[in-house]
Amino acid sequence: MSAFRNFFWFCSGASRTLLKRCPTEASKYAGIGATIFFTGLLAALSAGYALYTIFDSLWAAIGFGFVWGAMIFNLDRFIVASIKKRNKLWLEVKVATPRILLAILLAVVISKPLELKMFEKEINRKIDQKKSEEAIKAKKLINQGFPEITEVENKIAVLKKETGEKETFRNQKQQEYDFERFGKKTAGTTGIPGIGTNAKKKEIQLNEATEDLKKTTERNRIKIDQYEKEIGQLTIKREEEFKKQKPTIDAYDGLAARIDALWALSSESNAINLANIFLMFLFIALETAPIFVKLISSRGPYDDLLETHEQGFENFKIERMSERNHKTNERIKSMLGKP
Repeated sequence: MSAFRNFFWFCSGASRTLLKRCPTEASKYAGIGATIFFTGLLAALSAGYALYTIFDSLWAAIGFGFVWGAMIFNLDRFIVASIKKRNKLWLEVKVATPRILLAILLAVVISKPLELKMFEKEINRKIDQKKSEEAIKAKKLINQGFPEITEVENKIAVLKKETGEKETFRNQKQQEYDFERFGKKTAGTTGIPGIGTNAKKKEIQLNEATEDLKKTTERNRIKIDQYEKEIGQLTIKREEEFKKQKPTIDAYDGLAARIDALWALSSESNAINLANIFLMFLFIALETAPIFVKLISSRGPYDDLLETHEQGFENFKIERMSERNHKTNERIKSMLGKP
């Protein structure tokens, strides 16, 4: 227990020698030190996750996270240790304000990667959606670069339309021939059943339409097969072009992409937006807690001892300067030959 207390005293930036003489202050500075330590630990985890997202390297993330956490820890330790209790609240607030602003900035920076981790599943879905949109957009742009496919498809449509019209005409002639044979009265038939002169004429027209349909179908089928081969070759080129762009689309999973996805989710969902705000406020509270503890706490024995120690050093410095000035004056007098 003593080892933990000494470690947290070190984290608080306080003097262990002076704290041992102030038992009533031990818990306060141990609490301040613990807050500073865990803030540095969260900063290390946050930076490690952010770097892992960027480089996908565990060891690099651990190394950078440790360095970043140590830097935040040392900075927080310096900020808290530099605030002195002088029983002048407004002066203390004035001195602490830049440090509080810096602590808020650090809290915002630290909280962002942890927000990304907290909403990782939702962000992954958003990124997948973004990848799909980018893939559709890329295909659309690629299609615009291959207008030949549309032109060939239009030619095939014209040929199929021609075949369809020929088939419709042949079916019409088949119907007229059947109506004539069976004696159904229409505008184009006599209504007399049997194979008469009109029926034979209708049969000849039917045979001609059938033969024309057959020739047209065969001719168009050959052209359509050629056009489809051409489309197949152009499609292969189009797919190859998309394959070149696909790795870039699949790689859309970096830190900036995740921050953008989180921003979009916050805009779409009030719940996620509130969660982000509360998490950021939580880190701001953690980061500024040691500073506010120093500000709102009353002046204690440790502060008196620290001021006495600093004042003693200041007096010692003044005495040494006075002594040196006196010796310098004596030396000057002796050089000038004055008594």
